[in-house]
Amino acid sequence: MDGNSSSWTWTLERTICSDPKLGTQLIAEVVDYLCENDWSNKDTFGIHMALEEAVMNAIKHGNLRDEKKCVKVKVGVSADSFWAHVEDEGTGFNPDEVPDPTLDENIEKTSGRGVMLMRMYMDQVQYSEVGNAVEFTKTKSAK
Repeated sequence: MDGNSSSWTWTLERTICSDPKLGTQLIAEVVDYLCENDWSNKDTFGIHMALEEAVMNAIKHGNLRDEKKCVKVKVGVSADSFWAHVEDEGTGFNPDEVPDPTLDENIEKTSGRGVMLMRMYMDQVQYSEVGNAVEFTKTKSAK
């Protein structure tokens, strides 16, 4: 995955403090752009879901809601693809150790769904070695 594509028609690069309201505003800006630029409801929904999980998990779990810590978000959109990179200042985690939220013993647990949802809705999801950054891509669906 490469965020340095020269084919991006729109980019967003922002660093926000760990405030969920700022995360919500940033996500809305991206979703508004997709809606205004002929992305389907299905694709927009999936990107919204993945971006919300990544940004809010960075704020809540990565930075532990410490507003002195920041979340860096980079987004690239072209005519047919979406790319995002979300990074927090936390210690990271191993996504392979997150319990499967669909197993009976984990149904009541509140963690693990975000990782599953990102993998479900995006074409590619890749975590940094430390686990404090995630990149994901989505190819625009054919009409």
